Amino acid sequence: MASALLAVPPEFGSLRDRYNVVPRCTQHHHAPTPISLHSWITAHAMAKKASGSNDKKPAEKKGGKGNAGKAEESGEKKGKGGGLKPATSVNVRHILCEKQSKALEALQKIQEGQRFDKVAQEYSEDKAKAGGSLGWQVRGSMVGAFQDAAFALQPSTVDKPILSPLVKTQFGYHIIMVEGRK
Repeated sequence: MASALLAVPPEFGSLRDRYNVVPRCTQHHHAPTPISLHSWITAHAMAKKASGSNDKKPAEKKGGKGNAGKAEESGEKKGKGGGLKPATSVNVRHILCEKQSKALEALQKIQEGQRFDKVAQEYSEDKAKAGGSLGWQVRGSMVGAFQDAAFALQPSTVDKPILSPLVKTQFGYHIIMVEGRK
């Protein structure tokens, strides 16, 4: 009789491995019938759900979610303009011109391949002519349209800037680029 208590059919081995227990018929202490096995699995699964634990192995969980996350991240990196992470501050540069014609001329120079900071020194009418750099600016510290444009831009470099279209504010026309986000 003792050997009958320890005997576990091979098909129940995976349960033993997964749950670290051997299901037994609670009335007769023998290997379970398919019906009692089904009710045992259901009860065990409900108990696991109620306790908040997950039956998946950590390696599977990590691998499954990690790969999906990497695919999403690479999709965001590839997409232009989309997938920006929320930021509370941006390192921004701009070129400010009172007249639209002068701002369009500066924009054309940048599109022809000139460095943003050099064009800013030549064209910007802003008091701080340090290559158009305004440094790190937090949300709420900039004029509405300027802020919206700045926080919508991908970070780029002065050699190959990603530019905003002309932004009109009470100060004039701005060409904006962002060097960093955090």
